Amino acid sequence: MTYLEKFHGKLFQIQLFKWFTWAVRILLALAFLPSGYTKLTGNRFTLLDIDNPVGFFFEAMYRTGWYWNFLGFMQLLVAVLILIPKTTFIASILYLPIIINIFFITISMDFSGTPFITGLMLLANMYLLFWQYPKLKRIAPIVFEN
Repeated sequence: MTYLEKFHGKLFQIQLFKWFTWAVRILLALAFLPSGYTKLTGNRFTLLDIDNPVGFFFEAMYRTGWYWNFLGFMQLLVAVLILIPKTTFIASILYLPIIINIFFITISMDFSGTPFITGLMLLANMYLLFWQYPKLKRIAPIVFEN
């Protein structure tokens, strides 16, 4: 048994971390609900003018049409799946590329304060993946070999 497996096993037994994991799942779901719903229903995400780089970016995304709706659908789907215990693992995997993209967008577009929030969301998602380490190890055994 590796150190990581021993550490995970000990952490997994502590009730406080079980509650913390539920709180993380709820917060990550809540973070995607408003933006996902806005996109799915075909509404603009911001009222910033296109003279602002952030406003220009979101206007361009909005004008992609069905892709904008698809992004919203995926955010809502992941938000629901992350709350269901049986689907949390697949939701965490689906959440990862979405939040990585959002994180890098907020960094590259110089959002004020938002990279901190999206960075925490990325860390929270990584925590959820670690929480389900045995499942993760089964689908990527080469990554987790000694």
